[in-house]
Amino acid sequence: MADSFNKRLGNKIKKLRVQIGLSQEDLARRLNISRVAISQIESGQRRIRADEIAMLSKIFNITSDILLNLKKDIAVVFEKKAETPVKKKPEVRINVPQKNLVKFKEVLLYILNRVGSKPNVGESVLYKLLYFIDFNYYEKYEEQLIGATYIKNNYGPTPKEFIKIVNEMEGKKELSKVESQYFKYPQTKYLPLREPDLSVLNARELRMIDSVLESLSGKNATDISEYSHNDVPWLTTEDGEVIDYESVFYRTHPYSVRSYDEEDIQ
Repeated sequence: MADSFNKRLGNKIKKLRVQIGLSQEDLARRLNISRVAISQIESGQRRIRADEIAMLSKIFNITSDILLNLKKDIAVVFEKKAETPVKKKPEVRINVPQKNLVKFKEVLLYILNRVGSKPNVGESVLYKLLYFIDFNYYEKYEEQLIGATYIKNNYGPTPKEFIKIVNEMEGKKELSKVESQYFKYPQTKYLPLREPDLSVLNARELRMIDSVLESLSGKNATDISEYSHNDVPWLTTEDGEVIDYESVFYRTHPYSVRSYDEEDIQ
């Protein structure tokens, strides 16, 4: 996609550099990289390392959250209390490819068969488990697993396709929905009515799913929502907007699942 996260971030860095009167050579010297690397960053051809984001934030005198927030008007970045009018966001149109639809169903059934009986695993927890499965896989392998569309809301990332797919699965008797309570709070749970078809998932996809379930399925809705709120993709997205998969490459510890070696940053 031409308007990728890297390209838009590079354009923002270029505008900030020009705004404070730095040449590419000046910025390269401060970051201890080549001018060619700066040119590649600004054109979106080279990803920026997490430590470079931190250094750029200091150079531009802004937080890394603001630097990575590509919805912010560049003209108000340095303002203390500048606010822009709230604009109505366009409806997000979702078109789920058939291959992704099949994977979504089987991954959901796999999750439900593995951890769906846990009392804490209701709809809200399922949303976050799917998000971390998708975004962790994309960060590590630069490929999509499910490739669902996640929207930022107050409770964390929400897969836009979830309700439509679940309704279809209910109609086909593949799962059932149960309204219950978890402690004093209402909870929507889903019960699997068949085993997942694992032939649509390869070994490394299953390893990633298992890894996320092992580390996060024990969290309740509040804890996993708060955890998702500190992940860079969520932090750098405006409320109600689609979370860009490309932003996952700017994650920091403990969210990053990939070791970035020198080959990644040349």
